[in-house]
Formats: sequence, C-alpha cells, structure tokens
Amino acid sequence: MIDPPRRPMGVLLMTYGSPDSLDDVGRYLTAVRGGRAPDGAILAEFRRRYAVIGGSPLVRITLDQAAALGARFGDDLVVRAAMRFSEPSIATVMTELAERGVERAAAIVLSPQYSPLLMGGYGRALEAASAALGAGAPAVTVAGAWYREPAFIEAMAERIREGLAGFGPEMRARVPVLMTAHSLPRRVADQEPDYLAQLRDSAMRIATAAGVDEGRWTFCWQSAGHEPGEWMAPDFADVMPVLRAEGHRSVLVAPIQFLSDHLEILYDVDIGAREQAEAAGLEFRRIASLNVSARFIDALETVARTALEADGTRLRHDAGRSVA
Repeated sequence: MIDPPRRPMGVLLMTYGSPDSLDDVGRYLTAVRGGRAPDGAILAEFRRRYAVIGGSPLVRITLDQAAALGARFGDDLVVRAAMRFSEPSIATVMTELAERGVERAAAIVLSPQYSPLLMGGYGRALEAASAALGAGAPAVTVAGAWYREPAFIEAMAERIREGLAGFGPEMRARVPVLMTAHSLPRRVADQEPDYLAQLRDSAMRIATAAGVDEGRWTFCWQSAGHEPGEWMAPDFADVMPVLRAEGHRSVLVAPIQFLSDHLEILYDVDIGAREQAEAAGLEFRRIASLNVSARFIDALETVARTALEADGTRLRHDAGRSVA
C-alpha cells in the first residue's frame, strides 16, 4: 500500500509592514491606528520622515529573512513573510499556504518579547484569515516570547561587540551602551508588567553575553508616539545629557526589540538619537540591525522547529537542509 504524500508545513514571519510609497503613508497610518486617520500635521511629518530615509526597507528585509530561513528547510516547509498592515498581508499568505496544501504552520511575531495586549492583533488577523478560508485553512501555532533563545541573545551580543569595536581602543572599554525598546503609553505599560520584565531581562542577558558590565549599560525607551498622555521614561533623549554630565564622551545605542532596519531605526535612532547625542557632546554609534545575520536565522530556525514539533513531529537535518 502506498502512503499518501506528506502535506507540507509552513512558517509565517509576521511584522507590521510599511507603506509602499509616500502616497501610501496615510493608508498605512490609518490601518496602524485602528482605522483612525492621522491629522494633517502627523501625516505630513511621517511623509517627511519616510522621504528622508528613502522609504522603509522593512518588507524587503522580512522577505529576505523568510528566504534565508526557508533555505534551512527542505521542500516540505513553506516559509513566508506576512504583514499586518501592508502586503504581503497575513490573509494573503494564509491563502497561499492553503493553496499549497499546508496543513500546519508556525507563526512567529518578529519581536522576541511577547505581549498579549500589544501582539494580540496578529492572532486576530490569523483567526480572521482562517475563518475566511474555512476547512482548508492551516492549523497555526503562534510562538510566544522567544527572547531567551541562546542564538538570539548571541546574535545581539555579537552586534554590540562589533559596535564597541568601532570606537578607539582607549575609549571602547568605557563606552556606555543604551539598550532601547519602543516606548509605550504609561496606561498600556501598566497593564503589561510581564512584558516590561521581558524587555529588562533581555537587556540583562544580552549585556552579560556581550561582556558589558552592569553599570555600564542602561535600559531606556525610544520612538514615543504622537498620542496624548504620559509615555515611558527615560527616553534616550533624557539619558544623553546625563551621560555627558557624568564625563562620558561617546555612546552606543543598541535596540534590543527591533530586528530589522526600518523607520524607528533609520530615522528615530540614526537621525534623532544621533542629533541628541551630538547636541550633548557625545560621539554616537548604533549597533547594526540583525536583518539576515546567520546567528539570527539560527534563532528563527529553532523557534520555528519548537512550534512545529509541539505535537511530537520531528524535523531533521539532511545535508544542510531540513526535511519533515
């Protein structure tokens, strides 16, 4: 008796997405804001920022990450990038997986730390896509927090060591490191103490792996939004003058939540944080984003395998590739 052909499995790498042109910025911001259109001043400012950086590379980089991860697996695993607010959307990719006959899939939010409140929209988008597809929809397992994955910690630590190496030998042993995460409204942060703990735990683990002594690094926030109300502090703008007052002459910014180059890196850090550092009299550098670094892809591979093997199915390596 001939066994039926094995149905492929899938992996979705999920992130926000980005506008595909300056004319698309309004649509994108409206989608991110839950259907509330931005006022004219906010729209003009974000159009300016996207113009300054030449457009966000986030979608392209996420597609590259999916391709790099897919190269680790055999033909029985379909790896795709899926965006919440732009194409290829989660609905589009779920439809493709269904058409490919994918039975089960792992979905990975491209934020190592996980908050049900902040990341729950990904799950709702998956549920909506599954409902639209009906019985043919893949069964999806969403990976939770994966910031403790050793390959992720080492990938970030490697970037910090590389960033410190860019300073002169007399300075690199003393350069303060700012570990940053996307700021939150205080009212949201108060509902997510576990998420805040994950961010600070990430900073501690990465600093330890990078060999950055306690007292030399600071966890702080960046990219506060334009919504009214109190946002988390300290922002890196608050920290820069303090570092200079303490006698430091340089600073290294290390975003530990962002995994790819995009607006919050290329504008908020490379332009905004640089201006703030230089205004305070500090030499400024930031670590290179993980993007498609091999160690980072190692981390994604482990997270995908763990999710897909949750029911006891084992994936094995075969001559550098993986097959079910």
